[in-house]
Order: sequence, then structure tokens, then C-alpha cells
Amino acid sequence: MAAAPEISVVVPVYQEEASIPTVFPHFLRVLSGQRRSFELIAVNDGSRDRSGELLDELAAHEPRLRVMHLARNYGQTAAMMAGFWAARGAIIVPLDGDGQNPPEEIERLCDVLEEGGYDVVSGWRKDRKDSWLRTQVSRAANWLIGRVTGVRLHDYGCTLKAYRAKVIRDARLYGEMHRFIPVYTSMHGARICEVVVRHNPRTAGASKYGYSRIFKVAVDLILVRMLQKYRTKPMHFFGKITQWAWLACALCLLFGIGRAIYAQNAWEAFWGKAPLVGVMFFLLGCFAIMLGLVAELAMRASYEHNAGRYWEEARHVNFNEDRDTPDIRPSRDSVGRPSGKPASERTRTPVGTP
Repeated sequence: MAAAPEISVVVPVYQEEASIPTVFPHFLRVLSGQRRSFELIAVNDGSRDRSGELLDELAAHEPRLRVMHLARNYGQTAAMMAGFWAARGAIIVPLDGDGQNPPEEIERLCDVLEEGGYDVVSGWRKDRKDSWLRTQVSRAANWLIGRVTGVRLHDYGCTLKAYRAKVIRDARLYGEMHRFIPVYTSMHGARICEVVVRHNPRTAGASKYGYSRIFKVAVDLILVRMLQKYRTKPMHFFGKITQWAWLACALCLLFGIGRAIYAQNAWEAFWGKAPLVGVMFFLLGCFAIMLGLVAELAMRASYEHNAGRYWEEARHVNFNEDRDTPDIRPSRDSVGRPSGKPASERTRTPVGTP
């Protein structure tokens, strides 16, 4: 079996037949001239043009180019996660398939990652080669994401990032969550820095992103913030809804009582709109509690595969791997997913070994 490469470059591809004949040979030439061994993983995300055929032709003459074809178009997030799971390198670097991310920057990002002891090095397209409106919308979105999540980056949308495989290979990403990968890694204790990178203008094909993604980013941001703060205590989130709903209920009832005191017909005054609205707030609070209980049960069940462990252990000192305490950490298969084998059936490795 061939030795694992040092870096895995993951490129999601969708309807890029105009770019592939020039972009991928350029990727291979540049990566071949860098110090680290590599593999280039192209994930064809259900393209209906000749993208898959062109990638297969290139891979037939270049064993370092690995091509994965998805059954249909699942979106960039799924394509990137499929590539992460298939990656064998200790460093994973995603790139856009349109050639706007220069592969010449990969070596510098990997150097910063290793020399600075970081887990994520994020690219910042400071001089972005896109339309003015698109650039300004992206800038506003980046500011909002940083403000809400506390992970301050100038360019969340830049695909070019370098990750240590250990912080990203087990990622479970859904919907359009690829934009929030740095936030995901920060939730697991990753050290993140940002580096200015070059950005090339698109020379072939057309962008697959429209302004409709603004709403998608907004709703995904709400989900990310909830996961970031309440993923191990969802009852606290729904409890706050109940708290404010029942407070509003009490205020409505007090308002109704106040009207009844000063009205000639107290009964008619009390049974106005305010008590009815108060009842609605009370029911909202009850529903929130029930949703919180369901979320708690789902959360606890989701961690059972890991014996209830929801924390990350960075390293151990003076721990004996053969101690009597049972090893409840799940074993991992070749791409980092839980294999289901108990600890007694797998080979032990020293603590800290990748």
C-alpha cells in the first residue's frame, strides 16, 4: 500500500467543464513543485456536463489525482465532507474548482500551520476579484458571522484554508454549513489564524452562487450559534423562551387586572385582548419546555456512540494506556469514522500519535 501523502487537496466540482482542462493540470504542476507529497481529490458533485468525463481522463494519466463521483448534486458542503472523509493526508486543504484560489498559496498556508502550531489557517482574499456588490455583501456577512459567533475572520467564504486532519476529518456538515467550518473547529478547541492570499479572476465558466444564498447564510448562522452555545444543554435555550413567554403572560394578566380595577364593568374589561394574548404566551412557554425535553433526549442519545463523552482531550501526560480504566474512546476506520470495534479488538497506539 502506498504511503499516505502529507497533504490532501480537496476540490469540489460542479459544472466546470470549461475550467477543468486548464485548472487541474495547473493544480498538479504547482503541487508537484512544492516540498510536501500530496494527493488531489476531485469530488464531482453530480455534474451534468462533461466534468466527470474530463476528470476521469486526467486521472487515467495521474495516480495522484483521485476522483469521486457523487450520485447527484448534493451541494458544496456534502462534496467537501466526502472529500475530507476520503483524505489520507495529515493536512487537508480545500480549493475551489474554478481556479480562483491559487494553489501556489498552499505551501505557505501549510508552513504557517506547522510553524505556528495552529489547527486552522484561513485564507483572506483581501484583494478580491469579484464584482463590487458581491464583495460588499460578503464583507457584511463576514462581519455579522464574526460578531455572532465570536470567531473573527475577514473572509469566511474563502474556500482556501489549511486544516489539520484531526480537527476536520470527523466533521458532520449538512445543508450549507461549509462556510462555518472554522466555527465548527473552534467549538472543538482549534487554534485559528488568518493569512492574506491572492485571488484570481474567473477565466472560464460561470459562478454557481447567486444572491439567494444570503437568506441561507442567515438561517445557518442561527443554527451555528445555537450549536455553539447550547449543543450540550438545549434545555437552557428552550428554557429562555419559556422564561420570556411566561413573563409576557404575567404582564398581560397584570394589564388585564389593572383595566378591570378602573373599569365600570370589571368582568368585561378583564376578558379583553390582553388575557387572551397572555394565554397564548403561556402555551408557547409550555411548548418550549416540551421541545427542550425532546432536544435533551436527542442530544444525549447522539453522544451514546462515544459513551457519553462530549469533550475533546488535547493531550495526556503520565497516562498509562494499559490502565484498568476501560478505554471508551471509539475506534476509527481509515477515514476517521467510528468503526464500531471495541478497544480490546484494535491495536493500541501511543497517546498523541495521529
